[in-house]
Amino acid sequence: MTDLVGHFLIFSVVAVAALLLPLWIGRLVRPTLPTPEKDAVYECGEPTIGSSYIQFDLRFYTVALLFIIFDVEVVFFFPWSLVFGGAMQLADHRLATAERVVLSERLLSLPAGSLSEAQAIAADTALILGWTALFDVLFFFGVLLVGFAYVWKRGDLNWVRALAHPSKVARPRMPLSPVTASD
Repeated sequence: MTDLVGHFLIFSVVAVAALLLPLWIGRLVRPTLPTPEKDAVYECGEPTIGSSYIQFDLRFYTVALLFIIFDVEVVFFFPWSLVFGGAMQLADHRLATAERVVLSERLLSLPAGSLSEAQAIAADTALILGWTALFDVLFFFGVLLVGFAYVWKRGDLNWVRALAHPSKVARPRMPLSPVTASD
């Protein structure tokens, strides 16, 4: 345990030094010649127009949050696929006993050689585990689809929103007969 803590402390010191050393060297080496032109506000090579305190459109934040939510939830499919794949391999009745022991240890996250042949996961048990895992991920995916449908129906994925329902928009009236200057 002490060895692990020592390595962690050494890693932490090296990481902090790797972050602070270039900043410190830059502070020593760079020239400090402030001028009004250098102190002026710079925005992508263009002169600033108006106040910089403008309010961003909330759609940027909404789309970013939705991406993060759905992206993080999709990451949960990767560990599931490992468990499901291992369970389906164990469900094969033709699997040799030695391979069954190795797959059982991998599926249960046990060190190699810790299970005996009698303790290995049986094919019927693995099949039940596989079906359970399949129904679990289908339920999880269903919850994701319901959330996605809700966000879609609400219009949060539309970049340009209509201000009113199309039937409620006031349409300009056309005159029944053309009006001429002689009338």
